[in-house]
Amino acid sequence: MKVLGVDPGTRATGYGFVEGGRPGGPAHRLIECGVVRPRGEDLPSRLVDIHTAALELIDRLDPTCVAIESAFHGRNARTALVLGHARGVLVLAAALRDLPVHEYAPREVKKRVVGTGAASKEQVGFMVKHHLRLGEPPRPADAADGCAVALCHLLGGPIR
Repeated sequence: MKVLGVDPGTRATGYGFVEGGRPGGPAHRLIECGVVRPRGEDLPSRLVDIHTAALELIDRLDPTCVAIESAFHGRNARTALVLGHARGVLVLAAALRDLPVHEYAPREVKKRVVGTGAASKEQVGFMVKHHLRLGEPPRPADAADGCAVALCHLLGGPIR
């Protein structure tokens, strides 16, 4: 299974493309990760940039599915709403390519990848490095977060 994991944002959208290992076989393998930084000044322009970049990534990388971090319920309703717009264009890109979309809450991603839902950015980066057998955590942190979302999907199973 090849998973495109995405940590949505209107200023920086992190992604990680991870190929799943098989039980008793090779470990999960990072193919590519990075950050999409929309150039548009206004929100609609940034959303177009995110959507276009997502389609380009999907077409080039040919994932089996897309895993997206869901919106968190913070104190700022406007921030959550704007983040929802970014998620929407990412889900649309996957739907246009007939890819299944799996959504995970931020705490669920951290719990599955790190072992605690209250993990710091540094802990997430360290455990992404560990799971993918990398020399260093992916940089910037947004890219590591995208990798963590992909790993969350690949690690599957019930969360305790």
